[in-house]
Amino acid sequence: MNCELCVTPGGTVLWQDARCCVVLVEEPGYPGFCRVIWNAHVAEMSDLDDTERAHCMTVVFAVERVLRTAMHPLKINVASLGNKVAHVHWHVIPRFRDDPHFPEPIWGTRQRAGVAQRSGAEPAALAAALTAALRNAR
Repeated sequence: MNCELCVTPGGTVLWQDARCCVVLVEEPGYPGFCRVIWNAHVAEMSDLDDTERAHCMTVVFAVERVLRTAMHPLKINVASLGNKVAHVHWHVIPRFRDDPHFPEPIWGTRQRAGVAQRSGAEPAALAAALTAALRNAR
């Protein structure tokens, strides 16, 4: 198998359990950009059973809440594409009026240089907040 997400998390692991992990991605201009990655290699959300899907989405929504609280973005984008990497993962991306692509999707036409750093995206603080938010996740 030649799956990028089966080989490397692609960033700093902020939180993990036996089923999935939350990774802070180093994407220039997008501080706080996280991925929720399902540990087992499955291509679609429908490959997961009801309990697994619920757990995955509990984690996605916890990441969204933590990023909103920590960074106060204008908007949060939540996306699951998988066209290039067919492994269940969700992008959770804080968006700001001055980010490189706003109001376009981050994969759209670049609008400006954007900001490199933003307060609230520090890995240790995000990891602690996620650990607290997901303490009882099942």
